[in-house]
Amino acid sequence: MPNNIRALLLVALSALTALAADISGTWKGTAETPNGTIERTFVFKVDGSKVTGETTSEFTGRSEIQNGKLEGDAISFTIIANIQGTDVKLNYKGKITGEVIRFTVNGLNDMVIEYTAKKVS
Repeated sequence: MPNNIRALLLVALSALTALAADISGTWKGTAETPNGTIERTFVFKVDGSKVTGETTSEFTGRSEIQNGKLEGDAISFTIIANIQGTDVKLNYKGKITGEVIRFTVNGLNDMVIEYTAKKVS
């Protein structure tokens, strides 16, 4: 690959990283389920496109954010949640719009949960 194309690709990748939303901080989310409303707090730490942190809820307790990625306005990560004594891997995918993130969560049988999270600090 010629050097000028490599340089152009590096500039393009740098621009995409620069456009990534800044989600660092604390977010409060709610989801409506057949069993009622679930609340969850997310604490995100961002380093480039890597997302770490933790999430807590009254239902599943505290979980560490794993494999977190931020690409533009898209975020994805997994957590291991303890649900009634069983560890379950939950996959989060979200879209960031300003100070709101809309998540879709998969991993609990065929159930899909949709969270709306708002930045609080």
